[in-house]
Amino acid sequence: MTFLFDHSWKRSLPGLFLEQVPDPAPKPGLVVLNEGLARSLGLDVSALQDNGADWFSGARVPPGADPIALAYSGHQFGGFSPVLGDGRAHLLGEFVVDGRRFDLQLKGSGRTPFSRGGDGKAALGPMLREYLISEAMAALGVPTTRCLAVASTGQEILRDTGLLPGAVVARVAASHIRVGSFQFLSARQDTAKLRALLDYTIARHDPDLSPGDALGLFDRVAARQAALIAEWMGLGFVHGVMNTDNMALSGETIDYGPCAFMDAYAPGTVFSSIDRQGRYAYANQPLILGWNLARLAESLLGFFDPDSGRAVDLANERLDQIAPLYEAQWLRVMRRKLGLLGQEPGDLDLAQALLSAMEGQGADWTLTFRRLAQATEGDAPALTGLFGDPAALIGWLPRWRARLAPGAQSRLLAANPAVIARNHKVEEALDAATRGDMAPFFALLAALQSPFVENEAYMLPAPSGFGRYVTFCGT
Repeated sequence: MTFLFDHSWKRSLPGLFLEQVPDPAPKPGLVVLNEGLARSLGLDVSALQDNGADWFSGARVPPGADPIALAYSGHQFGGFSPVLGDGRAHLLGEFVVDGRRFDLQLKGSGRTPFSRGGDGKAALGPMLREYLISEAMAALGVPTTRCLAVASTGQEILRDTGLLPGAVVARVAASHIRVGSFQFLSARQDTAKLRALLDYTIARHDPDLSPGDALGLFDRVAARQAALIAEWMGLGFVHGVMNTDNMALSGETIDYGPCAFMDAYAPGTVFSSIDRQGRYAYANQPLILGWNLARLAESLLGFFDPDSGRAVDLANERLDQIAPLYEAQWLRVMRRKLGLLGQEPGDLDLAQALLSAMEGQGADWTLTFRRLAQATEGDAPALTGLFGDPAALIGWLPRWRARLAPGAQSRLLAANPAVIARNHKVEEALDAATRGDMAPFFALLAALQSPFVENEAYMLPAPSGFGRYVTFCGT
C-alpha cells in the first residue's frame, strides 16, 4: 500500500457527499507523475509508477480508498446554483503527513449524481494545464493545490473542437472545503450539519480556534484569501472563474480552468470565454474577494451571535475591513516587487504611479518588474523599451530610486520571476501533448519549476500573430 487513507469527511459530514466510484478507464496510461511532490508527501514513488496508470485513471480504486463526490452550492457569475457538487470528480480519501491532512481527488473521472447532463470526463489538454499552472504557482510560492499525476484513459471525449484524448488528474489539496460547501447547508437551513462543517473546518485548518468560533474562522479565511489574491495580482494572474465554489477555505488556489497570465498590463484583462461581462477581470479580483466573503458571512451568520441584529453588525464590521486588509497585502507584495525595505507613507502612491505609467503602453507585466533590476541606476533601455511612450515611467524612476536601499538589485531579481506560464507557450505544449508529443510539455514544466532562472526561450510575451487569448473551462 502506498496510501494510508483516512476518511474524516465521510465520518464527520453526512449530507455533504454521495458515494460514487470513478468510471473505469478502458486503456489507462500514466502520462506524468509528480515524483517530487510524491516524495514530499512520503509516498512510494515506485509503487505509483507501477500502479499509477490504474489508480489515477479510475481503472482501479487504490487500496483503502473510499470514493465520494462532494456536494456544494455556488454563485456562478453572480447567480446562485443551490446544487453544484463534483460533477466529474471523486475524492478518494485523505492521508496525513507530519500532522497535516491532505485530500486526494480524481478530476475527469466520470459522471456523478452532480453531473447535470455532463459526461464527467476531461480532455488531456485541460488536465495538463492544471498540472502546469499549479506547479508554476507552487514554484512561485503561491498557495495552491498540486497535481500528483495525470493519467490517460484510452477514451476519446467529444468537445466543441471534436474528439480529444481523455485524461484524469489526481489533485492534492489541503482540503476541498469551499465557500459553496457552507452555502449548500445554509440554503437548506440545516443548522446541525452546518455546525458540523464549521467545527470540522476549524479542526482541520485552524485547530487553535475553539469549536464553534465562526468569527475566528471567518477572520482567518479572510486573511488567507486576501494574501492569496494579492499574490495573484502581483503575478498578473487571472483566475477566470472566481465563483464561490472555487474559493477554498484553506487559502489555496483551486481549479485552473480558464486561468491565464497577463502579458501587457491592462486592468480589464479577461481570458475566459464565458466571462462576457468581465466579472472576473484582472482588476476585479479584489472586489470579488469581498463579494465571495460576504456570501460566506451570510452562511455563518447564525453562528456569529445568537442575536440576529448583533450578528449582522459583526458581519458588516468584518466585511468593511476586507478592502483595507487586501490593500495591506497588496502593498506588501508590491513593496517586495519594487525592491523596497521597510514601510514609508508614500509607498502606496509609488506603486500605483508605476501602474499608471504602464497602463495603455503595452508594457509587459512580468518583464517590467524583472527589468527594474537593470534600472536601479542610470539609463534602462531594456525597461523603457517595453513602453510605447516611456515619459511617465522616466518621470517615476527618480522617485523610486530615491526610496531604494542598498542591495535593491538582488532583491528585485529574487522577487520578480523571469519565467511565468506564458499563454502561447502553454498552448504550444498542450497542443503538442494532444498530438502525442510530450517533449514541449516537459521542457516548459522544467522552466516553470525554476521561475527565477532566466531562460530566453520562455521569457518573452506572445508574438503579435498569436492574437487575443481565449481560455475555456474544459467541460
